[in-house]
Amino acid sequence: MQIIDGKATAALIKQEIAAEVEKIVAQGGKRPHLAAILVGHDGGSETYVKNKVLACEACGFKSSLIRMEESVSEEEMLAQIRQLNDDPDVDGFIVQLPLPRHIDEQKVIMAIDYRKDVDGFHPINVGRMAIGLPCFISATPLGIITLLQRYGIETSGKKCVILGRSNIVGKPMAQLMMQKHYGDATVTVCHSHSKTLKEECREADILIAAIGQPDFVTADMVKEGAVVIDVGTTRVPDATRKSGFRLNGDVKYDEVAPRCSFITPVPGGVGPMTICSLMNNTLAAAKKEIYS
Repeated sequence: MQIIDGKATAALIKQEIAAEVEKIVAQGGKRPHLAAILVGHDGGSETYVKNKVLACEACGFKSSLIRMEESVSEEEMLAQIRQLNDDPDVDGFIVQLPLPRHIDEQKVIMAIDYRKDVDGFHPINVGRMAIGLPCFISATPLGIITLLQRYGIETSGKKCVILGRSNIVGKPMAQLMMQKHYGDATVTVCHSHSKTLKEECREADILIAAIGQPDFVTADMVKEGAVVIDVGTTRVPDATRKSGFRLNGDVKYDEVAPRCSFITPVPGGVGPMTICSLMNNTLAAAKKEIYS
């Protein structure tokens, strides 16, 4: 069993990005600029955005954080997005989700210029990804594909089972694993209403768990030698931790790991790669690689 170290892989990729950025700047080019909009003071969102700012520093990017109170109106939010769309110095930007209930999340995503949508959530990017055209790919699925490639894990012709059908992970992951250029695998998507979920999981060569339920995947659901990718990051109470909680994956790691050929831990697996993929998308936006 080999642990897939997302933290170390992400650190290496950020070094590669930083070296490329310094070359661009040395040749008179513009330093990539990523902006983020953060609404309210949710603890999880604060942590994610802080990590994104730190990643920008590590990659040699310029970063801007725009804070808005939870009471912000939808119109004020859309006005801020229009401002970032029109700012020639901003190469890409993200709106940290979730948003307060009075703001229509889909309307906000639609308002972002798809050429600056480094989160890959805009329907134009989602649609282009579905038919295999160049686009910004949603950061978590892109991070998983990158891990599989960097660890030399064979995906072509393999049976891949994805637990979860969210727009952010499950659906785009299925699209990528199906496509010849990325996974080239035979893909099954399971969810809470799947009648034969356990049986499907037991047949998987590659199992990607993104269902949001701690310890959902147990040893009896995993075949010997499978590759298991755990996307889950649920905060569960833990009195032994200073924070009072720990991050828990969707996979019951201690009992599943001995059955695997490869497995990602939580934390330190997929999470660091998500932020790393965002940096890759920002660099591509700055270089006008996708939409010139």
